[in-house]
Amino acid sequence: MKILVLTDRFVPEVSAVSVRTMAHARVWLEDGHEVTVVTCAPNFPRGVLFDGYENKLIQEETIDGVRVIRIWSYLSANAGIVKRTFDIVSFMLSSILLCKRFGDFDIIVATSPPITVPIAGYVISRRCKRPWVFELRDLWPASISAVGVTQSRLLGLVEKLELFLYRKAERVICLTRSFRTNLESRGIPTEKLDVITNGIDLEQFQPLQPDPAVRSQLGVDADSFLVGYIGTTGMAHGLETVVEAAHLCRDHPKIRFLIMGEGAKRDELQNQAQQLQLTNLIFKNFVPHQDVPKYLTALDLAIVHLKPDPLFKTVIPSKIFEIMALGVPLLHAVEGESAEIVAEANSGRCLPSGDAKAMGEAIIELSKDRPRLEAFAQNGRQAVVNGYDRRVLARNVTQSLERALASSRS
Repeated sequence: MKILVLTDRFVPEVSAVSVRTMAHARVWLEDGHEVTVVTCAPNFPRGVLFDGYENKLIQEETIDGVRVIRIWSYLSANAGIVKRTFDIVSFMLSSILLCKRFGDFDIIVATSPPITVPIAGYVISRRCKRPWVFELRDLWPASISAVGVTQSRLLGLVEKLELFLYRKAERVICLTRSFRTNLESRGIPTEKLDVITNGIDLEQFQPLQPDPAVRSQLGVDADSFLVGYIGTTGMAHGLETVVEAAHLCRDHPKIRFLIMGEGAKRDELQNQAQQLQLTNLIFKNFVPHQDVPKYLTALDLAIVHLKPDPLFKTVIPSKIFEIMALGVPLLHAVEGESAEIVAEANSGRCLPSGDAKAMGEAIIELSKDRPRLEAFAQNGRQAVVNGYDRRVLARNVTQSLERALASSRS
């Protein structure tokens, strides 16, 4: 197959969709397929071009054998509704207008959110007479409402558009069982829905010996208990709870906290920490994805957290698989399907989201229970080996694409 992937984020940007897309593309290339990724110039999350790139109308490069076409878009930071809307709409329009320059392909994969990417997938499929597959990574616009955008009339119109796109796609790849259940309840035929979760590259993410130099760089000594969140500091993540938990642990000098990442809420979190006069909380910027394992391995306990909202019970944060694969214990504060994965694997402690008191108490308790942490670490690694190997999942996507091609031809 000749596979065309539409995504507004791709490597070298560090995000769940860029990692997933690159990992799948590598496997597809190994299996003899051709892969072209259409994306924008790398700028996430600051809205600033990465070194060595230009924001041109269209340009091409090759990354690990993957043909990457970068098209012009309005660049904005991952914050602010108006500018971010210009960003995602401009990428959609550019991809539609330039689609005849992408070369030959058999099938389109359009990954969402944002919903503008599958809109482009649908239009390009009509222009080029090729089938398209909707990869559903989050329920959008429901996820927009969950972070505080409440223009109900506009969201209602977008929801109608969302349902239209589900119906028009040849297949829908859902990243969670909850997404499939949601679509089934809204009238999308079960037979066109495939559940293919996120996973992990087991070769890249293997248990490592902690590097003392990493903790030294962070200003954390070997005897300290380091608790950390590594990822986007966005509106959905509710990381003010982590800052409050750090405040509750202030009388335990050996417990240190790390928030590593950037996003819409980063400045607010730092201001919150300054107002609380916290000396046990460290902030660091993003690091390249290939460096993430050594920072995760430096942690004694890794935090995964999302805001307390019913919508987030349906999501599975991709970072849980990286943490489990590295053999790092989890403090998991996301209720729903992802908590079931962690609980079933017995790879960490599960908490309700948004509860700083429960988080602080759990951290203090676990800091005194090394045998339990070691069991969490071993169980997590075994769970991902058994069920979340990215190579297997990439081939499951291949089968979904082949079904879409077969049904479009028939």
